[in-house]
Amino acid sequence: MAKVVLVCDGEKLSVDLDVVNKSTILKNMIEDTGKDGDIPIPNIQLPILRKIIEFCEHYKNSNPKEIRRPLVSSKLTENNVDEWDAHFIELEKVDDIIDLVIAANFLDIESLVALGCAKIATFIKGKSVEEIRDVFGIQNDFTPQEEQQLREENKWAEEAI
Repeated sequence: MAKVVLVCDGEKLSVDLDVVNKSTILKNMIEDTGKDGDIPIPNIQLPILRKIIEFCEHYKNSNPKEIRRPLVSSKLTENNVDEWDAHFIELEKVDDIIDLVIAANFLDIESLVALGCAKIATFIKGKSVEEIRDVFGIQNDFTPQEEQQLREENKWAEEAI
């Protein structure tokens, strides 16, 4: 099986061509330049790239199931997500999930972007503004008066949930 060498943070990763082809960007790069030579991946951190490769290896001969939208539950498996995918996206820090989504988006791996976004959506589903701020570490910079005014102006949005 053909191998491609990805270079990230000075480390070389030898990856099957079938795995790399899960990324539309990398697939197009290889088609344009050939699979000989190293492919630099300068703007993705090595641990995130390894995680992306793990996902692509798992799905090198198949595709993940379509995730139900909108989410019906904050539990991923109740939204048509496989157990493997649900376990895969359980990362220690929210920032790691966000980095994974950004990297998957850059590499154009739609199924991984969808999985990461679904996971992030589970952090928001059914939560108050204060709880969401807490999850994402967002500091409230509104005065109580400004916040009350915004709540009044956007009351329709909370009623729609």
